[in-house]
Amino acid sequence: MSDADSSVACPECTGRIRWNGTEAVCEQCGLVAAEDAIDRGPEWRSFDDDDTDRRRTGAPLTRSRHDRGLSTKIGYGTGSGSARRTRLTGRKRRQIARLRREHNRARIATKADQNQVYGFTEIKRLAARLSLPDDIRDQACVLFGSAQSAGLFQGRSLEGFAAAAVYATCRTCSNARTIDEVVAVARADADELSAAYDAMNRELGLPTGPIDPAEYLPRFASALDLETAVENRARAHLEALLEAKLIGGRNPSGVAAACLYRAAGEREEWPTVTQADAAAVADVTPTTIRSTVTEIDEL
Repeated sequence: MSDADSSVACPECTGRIRWNGTEAVCEQCGLVAAEDAIDRGPEWRSFDDDDTDRRRTGAPLTRSRHDRGLSTKIGYGTGSGSARRTRLTGRKRRQIARLRREHNRARIATKADQNQVYGFTEIKRLAARLSLPDDIRDQACVLFGSAQSAGLFQGRSLEGFAAAAVYATCRTCSNARTIDEVVAVARADADELSAAYDAMNRELGLPTGPIDPAEYLPRFASALDLETAVENRARAHLEALLEAKLIGGRNPSGVAAACLYRAAGEREEWPTVTQADAAAVADVTPTTIRSTVTEIDEL
């Protein structure tokens, strides 16, 4: 409905209805004919003679950028509106190019900022490849910045610290990923990741304890195309192993895969899983699967 809609008459006096904010009010008798409880406008008003301008635009702050997203960027005029229709002359184009170059230099002024930009970009790439949520990505960036503030980068690779930050954050947030999974998509090898992780764990005191094998069950069950009932039965096997204290020193991903393998073979209507498939999804050997299954059978 428009501000003054003559097609809608007041039910009391047949006067004209006008929208005033969130209410439809009759211009003659003042009857509130309808109302919209949701105020779709801003919660502030801005005036030209006001000292403060309450208008705010831009993306929300994020910890995955070295400046938390506060810096601006000079574009190339590829947007909509007048920016796309405006044609710059050769002299003006060269001037804008110089401004853009100086602006980028001022935005990343120091070597520390440059290292953060490189590390955060690598962390965002790893998070996307590993299908990690945004909160883990942001926490990994914070951990990378803490390692930089503690002076741990000297003599070590930035790629290793980016991969180690993602691996450590996954462990602390109960979204476990194996080292091999992180190394497979990272630009660092296992030695670089281990060196960076050991340095952060020693100097920063990361709250990382033993990995719970139950964290792998949903992901492995999905990879093996198993039903929820099989996953629940595997969780029961895992709880029995924990109560009997039989998983100490074992690979947690191998324990989870072995429990899924043992659970899938208990009923004929459930999909069958081979030891090779269970070992492949956990990146362990079939011998590891068989040794854990033996422990389950003895229980």
